[in-house]
Amino acid sequence: MQQRILVVDDEAAVRTAVQAYLEREGYIVQTAADGPAALAAARPFRPELVILDIMLPQLDGLAVLRDLRRDSEVYVLMLTAKAGEIDKVVGLEMGADDYLTKPFSPRELVSRAKAILRRGRGAPAGDAPLTFGRLRIEPDARRVWKAETEIELTPIEYDLLYVLARHAGVVLSRSQLIEQVWGYDYFGDERVIDVHMRRIRRKIEDDADNPALIVTVRGAGYRFDGEAG
Repeated sequence: MQQRILVVDDEAAVRTAVQAYLEREGYIVQTAADGPAALAAARPFRPELVILDIMLPQLDGLAVLRDLRRDSEVYVLMLTAKAGEIDKVVGLEMGADDYLTKPFSPRELVSRAKAILRRGRGAPAGDAPLTFGRLRIEPDARRVWKAETEIELTPIEYDLLYVLARHAGVVLSRSQLIEQVWGYDYFGDERVIDVHMRRIRRKIEDDADNPALIVTVRGAGYRFDGEAG
């Protein structure tokens, strides 16, 4: 089944080039030039990935991302023309899965999109739930529970948590996590992992400032310390 990608950018040349490259790879592509048009297109089109420029007229990319995240787990790749880190960090903190800084080559963007979409949406049939105290991970349904409350995670957040939990007690470096979650075609900044970890901790830890489940091992990476039960 062909995957659908929504490309949102106010530059016509960017939209045209990216659409051409993605369609050449077999994706179904729809484009939008501003924030309201993006939101209007997203619901009926139901894309697996939204490539979203931060700098948009009428409604900026961060506002669009916020609206998308209210009722969707669609993968989001943010585009930014700004040199500063603030837009990248804010986008990731709001639930974007990855970012790419302009200028970029269409081939680079296609590679990044492939790496994100390769994750898919499901675990192998029959994967047993993982339970660590009050935390329960259900791979078949891609759902996470803390006691009786379901935890809402973005697809990338779920994938990172699942990889860590499957290797409980083992230190995984940022590069190992990227290889497991994004795949070999990822060319972004490894520090994107740190932002996602902060978001996951805020959702699953009793005290995100003093995490007991996802522990940072200085100079090495991250370790999941939950005790299986």
